Amino acid sequence: MADSNFVDYVKICCRSGKGGGGSAHLHRSKLTSKGGPDGGNGGRGGHIILRGNKQLWTLIHLKYRKHIIAEPGGHGGSSMKSGAEGADEILEVPLGTIARNAETGEVLFEIKEEGEERILVAGGRGGLGNDNFKSPTMQTPRFAQPGEDGKEEWMILELKILADVGLVGFPNAGKSTLLSVVSAAKPEIANYAFTTLVPNLGIVQYRDYKSFVMADIPGIIEGAHEGKGLGIRFLRHIERNSMLLFLIPSDTKDIFTEYKILLNELKLYNPELLDKKRIMAISKADLLDAELEKALLSELNRKLKGKNKIPVLFFSSHTQKGLTELKDLLWKQLND
Repeated sequence: MADSNFVDYVKICCRSGKGGGGSAHLHRSKLTSKGGPDGGNGGRGGHIILRGNKQLWTLIHLKYRKHIIAEPGGHGGSSMKSGAEGADEILEVPLGTIARNAETGEVLFEIKEEGEERILVAGGRGGLGNDNFKSPTMQTPRFAQPGEDGKEEWMILELKILADVGLVGFPNAGKSTLLSVVSAAKPEIANYAFTTLVPNLGIVQYRDYKSFVMADIPGIIEGAHEGKGLGIRFLRHIERNSMLLFLIPSDTKDIFTEYKILLNELKLYNPELLDKKRIMAISKADLLDAELEKALLSELNRKLKGKNKIPVLFFSSHTQKGLTELKDLLWKQLND
């Protein structure tokens, strides 16, 4: 998924349709010169609706549609004829799209299922015709209700990537390299921090034609939960991953400390993220000899005990060392 084609945030101006006005018509015919009220009701204005579409992975189709306008409702007519409802404006969005009010920041809802429809901005109600206002004391009302105005609001749509495995790590930890090796994804790779600025998805082929989806989440830094380094936009993608694969390079000064920093950022952003299954994978294992690798594994297992106990393994994307074992472990954890 190319960077230029992946859009996970759009701000759009939504204007729902105005309701049609009711009719104040009085019945007239060849046989009736002074009939009673027979004005119909106005039609509802068009809604702006979000619909879930599992075939979509990005909001790019809405990036350049800054104004979304629904049709107004039709006016009521004579002989109790109601006005036509304004056509709804339906926006198809990927699963995991969150709708938020741009002014208040309030989260309105999240689209989670295929075909799920939610009203983003409701259309105005149609006005009542004069037939609704007749009474024993007012048998010939000559007025009708105007249609309700539509609403115009700025909305924010945010996408949370849905994947089986989310890669979590500091910038330049080797996440993009791993994704490029185990899947057909072609993320941008370079030896500097923040090469990845948007999530990349890859389908990892497993044994017997099985597969799972892996997401390369842009690198987290300390303070990401406060928005440092675009942290909030990065962290929200982790919320919809089934399990988390913590990637830490073998040449890091202190592997356990780096893991604790990453874990703390997730906790401060959303404590529920700690309920997800976790695996620690030490990348760049080709830099280690067997004795040093054994010593590091023993130290990590000693520190990762009790509630913090998680599987640990070493791998190298360049030499393919440990990749089969990594995929086996991921598949086992996903289907346990």
